[in-house]
Amino acid sequence: MTKQDHPPLTPDKTLDLLMSRIRQRGDLPGFSRVVSAIVSAMQGDDDREFSMTRTVLSDPTLTQRVLRLANSAMYSVFGQSINTVSKAVIVLGTETIGHLALGLKLIDGLSVASQGTATTRSEMEKAVLAGQIARQVASSSPRRDTEEAVVCSILHSLGRLMVSFYLPEYWSQIQLIAAERGVTENAAAAEMLGLPLDEIGRLVARRWGLPGELVASLKEVQPHAMEDDSEPLEHADWLAAVSTMATQCATVLCEEKNASVADLAGIAENYAGMLGLDAAVLLSAVESAHQLSQEERTVARGSQPDGEADQQLALPLGKPEDSIDILKRGVSDLRSDLISASTGQLMTVALETVYKGLGLGRAVAFLRNQEAGKYMAQMCFGECMEELLPRLSFSDAYQPDVFHAALANNKMVYVEDAQAAGFTSKLPRWWREELGASRSFVILPLMLNFHPVGFIYGDWQAAPSQAGIASGEVTLLDDLRAIVVKAIEHRCQMDPAWGRAMH
Repeated sequence: MTKQDHPPLTPDKTLDLLMSRIRQRGDLPGFSRVVSAIVSAMQGDDDREFSMTRTVLSDPTLTQRVLRLANSAMYSVFGQSINTVSKAVIVLGTETIGHLALGLKLIDGLSVASQGTATTRSEMEKAVLAGQIARQVASSSPRRDTEEAVVCSILHSLGRLMVSFYLPEYWSQIQLIAAERGVTENAAAAEMLGLPLDEIGRLVARRWGLPGELVASLKEVQPHAMEDDSEPLEHADWLAAVSTMATQCATVLCEEKNASVADLAGIAENYAGMLGLDAAVLLSAVESAHQLSQEERTVARGSQPDGEADQQLALPLGKPEDSIDILKRGVSDLRSDLISASTGQLMTVALETVYKGLGLGRAVAFLRNQEAGKYMAQMCFGECMEELLPRLSFSDAYQPDVFHAALANNKMVYVEDAQAAGFTSKLPRWWREELGASRSFVILPLMLNFHPVGFIYGDWQAAPSQAGIASGEVTLLDDLRAIVVKAIEHRCQMDPAWGRAMH
């Protein structure tokens, strides 16, 4: 008999102990507001593209890494440079960007947790490698659910990670039972904790509010032969099969100093038919992922220069040095292949372009609603709390302030020092109450047929630069305004009721 240092637990006691440890040590992988927002944007029905763009942009490091992966060879089939998150969302899709961002945040959390013990670090490395394998395998599949497969594969060992991190005393005992009795760790966990490891993973994933298909994929799939007339696997089952295969390969590669090609080939042979791939293609994908992981270690760690760049991006440094280039690329995107996008999508790209190009602390798009007799904020990037947006509205009846002056004259207005003595009288009350901490701001009116239909507003806590906004930047901002107005005009023609509300 195996000496048991700790008595077996019932399922309820296991979950109580696990939740207690989570409260003591902090959640793994630290599901922050950003991750919750990613899931919310993926599941939402309205303004999904904008919600996803705003969520990614709220995390400067995540923004850098999403753009880096979106421009990688994996997505070169789209044949275009992706310079903004909003364009990445339009070109690659909300689901793809959502899963990509979710995978990156999972790795961040696992990396932090793995600093605790060598055991958890080993499990994290296997989970990350499994995600890399899944990315290579899924990109070789006609299904192309690449980023979703990555997230599922990272999460596939979630139960192991949770137990090894939060219940290390039981984890060592589970491994001892498995080794002495020749049973699986799942079976040993069921004996000690009353629950198999994959069930623990699913329970935690539900607690985090992850999408149902991700939760359903967190199960071990045994290989079986696929007959010629067999129906293809359902989506959740296919994800589970990819995740199981990727995790098995990652375990071989991480636990064996001289990983056997025969072992990997055997796994590839077992799962090739189920995944609809040739075994040689599957094995090649595994080898490519392993080579990539050796070169880069993990996507989470990155290189020091990149890390420094990410830190710089997070600082409110005002207008970037390459402002002209950022604005040029944004205007080019708006003019070219995104012209078929919806008005909302184009507005999102335009707002992000202004936000990044001018290094704003906050950028807000306002549209006029004639029926309500108001200009109302529609979307916001940067320093925008959820409750702020509904408060940003004001009457369209003319008032002698800087906003109405800009709209009446259809001229861009740049205010270098909104706090200057004597300028207060030109600032409306709603601005002073909601945005009054800003030092400088810019207003970009949107005028259609001599009638203002809205404007783009942006501000800085500090002045953007000694030079203000250069003439070359003004020209590009005017081009951007014209493109957005053309999109609004097209929307008015296609949807007369919407157009009447605007005028």
